[in-house]
Amino acid sequence: MEPDKTLPNNIPLMVKQRAEICPDLCAQAVKNNDGAFVFYSFSDVYKDFVSLAIAFSELGIKRNDHVALFSDNCREWLLTDLAVLSLGAADVPRGCDSMANELQYIISFSECKAAVFENERQFNKAVEKKESAPLLEKAVFFNAPSEETVQKANSFGITTYVFNDLLEKGRSLYEIPGKKEFVEKEMDATQGSDIATILFTSGTTGTPKGVMLTHRNYMAQMEVVHHILTVKPGDMWLTVLPVWHSFERCLEYMALTLKSGIAYSKPVSSIMLADFAKIRPQWMCGVPRLWESLAKGVKRAMKKEGGIKYKLFTFFISAGTKYAWAKEHITGCVCRFTKRPRLLDFIVGILPFIVLWPVHALGELLVYRKIRDKLGGRITAAISGGGALQYETDCFYRAIGFKLLEGYGITEAGPVLSVRNIFKPRPGCVGEIYPSAKIKIVAEKNGMPVSAESLAPGKTGLVLAKGDQIMKGYFKQPELTAGVIDNDGWLNTGDLGKLTVDGEIKITGRAKDTIVLLNGENIEPLGIETALCGSPYIETAVVFGQDEKFLGALIVGSKTGIMAYAEENNIPCSDYEELLARPEIEDLIRSEIDSIISASNGFKPCERIYRFFILGKSFEIGRELSAKQEFMRYKVAELYKDKIAEMFE
Repeated sequence: MEPDKTLPNNIPLMVKQRAEICPDLCAQAVKNNDGAFVFYSFSDVYKDFVSLAIAFSELGIKRNDHVALFSDNCREWLLTDLAVLSLGAADVPRGCDSMANELQYIISFSECKAAVFENERQFNKAVEKKESAPLLEKAVFFNAPSEETVQKANSFGITTYVFNDLLEKGRSLYEIPGKKEFVEKEMDATQGSDIATILFTSGTTGTPKGVMLTHRNYMAQMEVVHHILTVKPGDMWLTVLPVWHSFERCLEYMALTLKSGIAYSKPVSSIMLADFAKIRPQWMCGVPRLWESLAKGVKRAMKKEGGIKYKLFTFFISAGTKYAWAKEHITGCVCRFTKRPRLLDFIVGILPFIVLWPVHALGELLVYRKIRDKLGGRITAAISGGGALQYETDCFYRAIGFKLLEGYGITEAGPVLSVRNIFKPRPGCVGEIYPSAKIKIVAEKNGMPVSAESLAPGKTGLVLAKGDQIMKGYFKQPELTAGVIDNDGWLNTGDLGKLTVDGEIKITGRAKDTIVLLNGENIEPLGIETALCGSPYIETAVVFGQDEKFLGALIVGSKTGIMAYAEENNIPCSDYEELLARPEIEDLIRSEIDSIISASNGFKPCERIYRFFILGKSFEIGRELSAKQEFMRYKVAELYKDKIAEMFE
């Protein structure tokens, strides 16, 4: 697959090129106060981000600066991003749901002299005191701040600006000779190796790591995206994800590269479904939890209808799932981890396909098409990333004929490493290796490669990735960079996986302990487990939740502490196992968990433990514990798999 070498070497120049090739096509669609979409062309976007860059330049923002960008997904975010990058600076983004200590660490550690905030709440979180952002001199607000916030900023030596005022100022300077030309000269001077952004992701200690991604990291992915997605000029994407996540950001750049437009919505069912009807997009990307939520919403609505409608719905979804399975077998869309003739798959699938075809045709008329119409009726395909897609969710969309392409990647890889083939999507894997990347599976021990030799298809091992899209490194942390990228440029993803005989990849788990929830949130369990063990009633805690909606924990109770509590509170405790089953003890552990894993202790909402199971027997060396008396997570998962499954039912 040959890369498109007509593309320039950096992101702002790519948008400039698109504005010259298709100036009148829609690049952005934004809702006004009346809820109607307003459309902005590529020409509009180019003129606006250059105007904003002129204004930023007047503020003193220049090449190699780092500019914090704390906002959720919106038109202003993209304009700010492009304006910052066009000056040769790099942005440092984060979302509005971030904790105050995260924002303070990021803005200080990344040495930001300027920052852009969606609103004053983000400013107040990031700049509680002058020491929170010692280098910060300028703060730009999408929404005008209150006089109180302005005075607070001024007292810290920070000058405040309003986004729209700067945009208007830039527009007024746009036609003045030399102003636009200065920005365009800076764009031309930007090299592919220059840093475009620093994305902070949590480390094993809970301290965020700054992933430095260059213009080349992104443009390597843009150069081959036309081989992967059949996007046509003028197509529309509906976007609902946080743009500071690497997945969404890259997809937005891809949309612009492919001369398609971005319509901004919210991940709220009522809002999103209304926007589907208004925009009727051809493309969309989402995390697994979004797709699960939409599927469950449809099922709930049909169940509420009841009667014959619900019976028909359940029948046709079941039949559609079986039909999809049969069709996949006769068309070669089956993952093969060992070599076998495709003819065998065809033979297995042909009879059920013939039998189910008329049922499917009727289901298309009565059920499937109506569900797809709720999603705009024009979707070519949608992409799921940021976590593993649940099997049941995948089955639902295959049943209704909605093409959902699961992909895989990590922030350090820019992020896309694989995605299902749009013409031959194979369920059960995360698709073909992205054309700009290389992947190999190697033997591992404790999350580290023990050999450089690739394992045969079907053999599970550590996933290593290489290519122009791999990060430059972790900001100001060369020792961490050296720990994940070897001398030959191979990145240790920390994931376990295996290749199919057709060269596709299946992710089977994580070699490291990071938990990825269905919504794409990365959770490091060690800090949670350590904190819980500070309770006098908890001896050991093991947190689980990979590809689930929430976290759960196995709790080994402290027999001494719990027995003492029972005695103090006159709770019958002749038998310890019976005592653990009493509601008073469950309430005690619940109270301990909630008080420890709380915002006041620096924990995020996504780190809350929603369900737990109390174990009465301490872990033993050789069973749950290693010789160093550390619990072995995989052993615990294996020994207590039934109890863990109950927690997530």
